[in-house]
Amino acid sequence: MIHFQGYGRSNGKAGTRNHVLVIPSVGCSQGAAQAIVRGMRGAVCLPNILGCGQVGRDRVMLKRTLVGFGISPNVFAVLLVGNGCEQLAPEEIGGAIEPSGKRVEIITIQNEGGTGKTVSRGRKIVKEMIATAARQVREPFPLSELILGTECGGSDYTSGLASNPAVGIACDLLTAEGGTVILSETPELIGAEHIVARRARTPEIGRRILDAVAWWEKEAIAAGQDIREVNPSPGNIEGGITTLEEKSLGCIYKAGSGPVEEFIEYGSSPSQEGLIYMDTPAHDIEQLTGMVAGGSQVVVFTTGRGTPCGSPIAPVIKITANHQTYLGMRDNMDMDVSGILKGKEGVERAGRRIFDEIVSASSGVLMKAEKRGQRDFAIFQAHPNI
Repeated sequence: MIHFQGYGRSNGKAGTRNHVLVIPSVGCSQGAAQAIVRGMRGAVCLPNILGCGQVGRDRVMLKRTLVGFGISPNVFAVLLVGNGCEQLAPEEIGGAIEPSGKRVEIITIQNEGGTGKTVSRGRKIVKEMIATAARQVREPFPLSELILGTECGGSDYTSGLASNPAVGIACDLLTAEGGTVILSETPELIGAEHIVARRARTPEIGRRILDAVAWWEKEAIAAGQDIREVNPSPGNIEGGITTLEEKSLGCIYKAGSGPVEEFIEYGSSPSQEGLIYMDTPAHDIEQLTGMVAGGSQVVVFTTGRGTPCGSPIAPVIKITANHQTYLGMRDNMDMDVSGILKGKEGVERAGRRIFDEIVSASSGVLMKAEKRGQRDFAIFQAHPNI
């Protein structure tokens, strides 16, 4: 059995990082939240701009996402910073995080008497949390504790031919150890959705995958644009991808070869092990946010053209099979698997290297996006703000 070195949580979960997380419950309190963590090593701020004006399904997804980050195994403790009159009150978010067993504190700008007092009190709380977190040490956990998010963005011809198939091998190795893998970005299943649906464990899971693809196509048309007219993107086309179907067939290689065990909504946590399908946009940062909110402690991200994306709380392993991109973006790329296309490395071997990197990143090795402080965060919304 292979292990990674993680941080144990009182609810039995294991984190790959040990962040103190400051969550602004509404956009009005984002400035105070950012000021609280400024210069504080070990604390990160979630750059949330929502919290007022979201109704119905959007409010549900907003709360689920913020709570998901709060209960993430990668988070040691949480400080919620509210304004005091928002629709999604910090007490509602905190109440949903507390059952995870971690320390949760709440302050609001209106109750504290302004931003200055809020920042002063918040920094005192966060300093205490960081000091306590620093006493925790890593310990071995089986890979069955890991939830791996998968993503591709800035794709070119090398993505579907090399980097995505290699990630698929790594995913198969992880699920063989009892781990969990999330496949997502529904609009990029178009043209290949029938293949993924056929791999579903039950007809109901397969039907939900097909329904999700149909919903995204319908919503795009209702907004005045057929997805097939704008995807592949100009960058994808310049990178050698000719059709949406070609892009989708390359995208689904990331999922490996196992059956789809479950279909889950945006930002939801899997209840099964193995390969899971999460319904998300293709938008890189919204997709990444949804998977981390769903419990992914580590993410693999393939790219052909290059992208700097990272997460506030999870390591994101950037992989390319385009050697020129690797050379040109060394400060963003973590792995080069271009040897596959040159005939110098087999897909299986490259997949094994990616698997080893997943274990290393989960055990504390920092990825390029973390070193650069790249902490992207955006929550999917299906409807306009009110």
